[in-house]
Amino acid sequence: MPTAGTPQPKRTRPWCATTSKRGWNRHTIEAAEELLSPDYLNHAASAEEYRHGIAGVKHSLKWLFCVFPDHRFDIEDAAARMGTRWRRYGVYVQRHAHEGELFGIPPVGERFAVQQPRWFRVADGKVAEHWAVRDDLGMMRQLGVMPS
Repeated sequence: MPTAGTPQPKRTRPWCATTSKRGWNRHTIEAAEELLSPDYLNHAASAEEYRHGIAGVKHSLKWLFCVFPDHRFDIEDAAARMGTRWRRYGVYVQRHAHEGELFGIPPVGERFAVQQPRWFRVADGKVAEHWAVRDDLGMMRQLGVMPS
């Protein structure tokens, strides 16, 4: 049985959309406090210091919004599974223009879109854990900094 405040499986797509819109698509870094568990764990973080807690997420989002000022996630698909834990899954399409330094690459101003499957463990209505499969190679190719 889910805990109080946990999204129901049939409402997974609206939950994913609301989470994306309220926080990341509006660039509202403070929404992390509302959307994430205090002991949040980001398994997809590129550096250990950004994996644990809300402070790491806020730092990553500040960087992300500087490099990609028009950043947004659009949801292509969403599903849920109930077992020993509630899980949320969404295929997000990340869309933006490259306007800041990225991995030592100066801004090229090109737009790109890549799919990013993401998984979430939700506890007490907040994201407790996050996993993602990023397509950095596809992004670099679209930006013209890697050969196709």
